[in-house]
Amino acid sequence: MNIETATVAFDELELECGVTLAPVDCAYETYGTLNTAKSNAILVAHAFSGDAHAAGEGGWWSNMVGPGKGFDTDLYFVICANVLGGCRGTTGPGSINPVTGCPWGMAFPAVTIADMVRLQKKLIDHLGIPRLLAVAGGSMGGMQALEWAVAYPDRVLAALPIATTTRHSAQQIAFNEVGRQAIMADPDWNSGNYYDRRPPARGLAVARMVGHITYMSDESMREKFGRRLRSSDEFEVESYLKYRGYKFVDRFDANSYLYITRAMDSYDLTQRGSLQTLFENIATRFLVISFTSDWLYPSYQSLEIVSALRSRNCDVAYVNLAAVYGHDSFLVEVKEQTEIVRGFLGSTFREGARGGS
Repeated sequence: MNIETATVAFDELELECGVTLAPVDCAYETYGTLNTAKSNAILVAHAFSGDAHAAGEGGWWSNMVGPGKGFDTDLYFVICANVLGGCRGTTGPGSINPVTGCPWGMAFPAVTIADMVRLQKKLIDHLGIPRLLAVAGGSMGGMQALEWAVAYPDRVLAALPIATTTRHSAQQIAFNEVGRQAIMADPDWNSGNYYDRRPPARGLAVARMVGHITYMSDESMREKFGRRLRSSDEFEVESYLKYRGYKFVDRFDANSYLYITRAMDSYDLTQRGSLQTLFENIATRFLVISFTSDWLYPSYQSLEIVSALRSRNCDVAYVNLAAVYGHDSFLVEVKEQTEIVRGFLGSTFREGARGGS
């Protein structure tokens, strides 16, 4: 599989908050080869804690992106970019503020899902791709797929929002707020000014521990840990959560956690009108996937999307996959999801070729 890693710098990006961010770096990876007609490009959008490294060794979706997999890189040119506000190469709060010469910290402007997608569009324009075959992603990546379909319907042939929603519920916001409060309660956070000193590792680790609980299901935790002890005074599940929390600290920035979760919580497609109105006259094809054990992004939220699309006679396929791994199922449950995605992309590519794309 041909893998390319790059960063492109853009002169500026206008944000929804009214600030013009300048300059802006966008870190991305590509997999496979863009065909002559530039009709086989797929943008894969990562979830909250992901980055541009979607495939290959250590890739967050390596079981879905690659030769012969759901997003078959022998057939398609797959692109994945680190989101705006991130900490893995794309401009975020840990980047240098050109005015001060110091990291932005909490002076970084507020960013939204729409801002992230606007930067992705700049990247797609930069790559010379007139229309994407598909935009796909799970969780926050699914929000980005929906935003692409609504904001740039003429640039997306198909959208695959997986285990996602058009807006967070009170419960989803609540869990994110607990994580944010854990970070800000850490004395080392220092109001976001920690880049030349010890980072708020304890607060960020606790935030990740809370988040990770929501990604799993009761059944998967019972199967994986039960009430087994790792030592005389520590359950296996306690040890596991501590491990996951402190591993996360090694690769993620606490301020990015604050900014990205806030972007997720503020996202609400219905602020622009009813879903039915937003999906009016959209020619984009949809494949919506949810999972039976996902209690963080429950199936009813996917069904709301499907219902709105069907009310406008949009081309939409929906499947609620039986899975035991909770919200993480879109990353873990592979076989059935692979077959569904492969078939959907194949039919979309054939129809797009007949349509001259």
